[in-house]
Amino acid sequence: MSETPSAAASSPSKPYDAYLGYIYIGLAAVLWGVSASLGRAAFTEQLLPGSGIRNVSPLILSQARTTFSFLLVLVALLIRRGWRQLRLPWHDLLRVIILGLFGVAASNYFYYLAIQRTNVATAIIVQYTAPIWVLLYMVARGFERATLSKIASVFLAITGIALVIGLFGQGRLHIDGLGLAAAVIASFSFTFYNIGGHYVLSKYDRYIVLLFTTMAASLFWVIVNPPTKIAAAHYSATAWLFLTVFAMLSLLLPFSLYFAGLQHLEPTKAIVASCLEPVFTVLIAAIALKEVVRPMQGVGIVMVLCAILVVQVPARADSQPPVGPVD
Repeated sequence: MSETPSAAASSPSKPYDAYLGYIYIGLAAVLWGVSASLGRAAFTEQLLPGSGIRNVSPLILSQARTTFSFLLVLVALLIRRGWRQLRLPWHDLLRVIILGLFGVAASNYFYYLAIQRTNVATAIIVQYTAPIWVLLYMVARGFERATLSKIASVFLAITGIALVIGLFGQGRLHIDGLGLAAAVIASFSFTFYNIGGHYVLSKYDRYIVLLFTTMAASLFWVIVNPPTKIAAAHYSATAWLFLTVFAMLSLLLPFSLYFAGLQHLEPTKAIVASCLEPVFTVLIAAIALKEVVRPMQGVGIVMVLCAILVVQVPARADSQPPVGPVD
């Protein structure tokens, strides 16, 4: 495949491009919110009790969702484009493989490990310190300016999430050392694929990027956890069905949408928009599981929505330099 930029990257920016990016990331956040609740339900056997889903470890959950997504994307692209259209230059292939290993694979595994060892609330609040790291990196490298709107949006988003998950008031966080460490690593991985993904997606179609990032992650998991070990676990048919559906809802569809959003938004705006995930997680739990949304959570939801509006405020004479590769 040549290094010709994707159509989204090469065509002139249109006024509605940013709004389209927010829609893509908002839909991805909905799916991530659903999958986070499904993952927690599986670990606690609240979903299909007696089916053996509880025996699915964070490693298997991460491996299955990545591998199944890779196979589905590979088959779809081979049918539509043929294998000759799926090649990348070596230097970009290496870049995408690194993105798949340290971005997709690491963020997936450590996030679900954090959920298992602590709870969804702890995992989310620590992972979603990522907007701070993205903003600091982009400003330090000179790719973005530390405008008042961006700083305010990050503050609003982080504070809003803390209120949404009950960090203040009646809510309590169950701190586990390993779980907390896993959530911190997940936040850095989340930061990494937001920055690195934006650069790669400025050159290539998002499905090509999704194909090679999931391929890299899948090969890594095969080495860490060979198929023989998976076969020896004797998972039930129900567990395999759950893993297949989970792969679609937690990786294939949301990552495709999120990568589409990254093609229209700079990393700081994209990651602030992704803060809708914990908002949707709480709202989905309230609707599906009849959990009560307290007034302070409602305030937090409003703050996150305000953060997304504030980050769109343009700075005076703001010229946006291109985002380069992550060193």
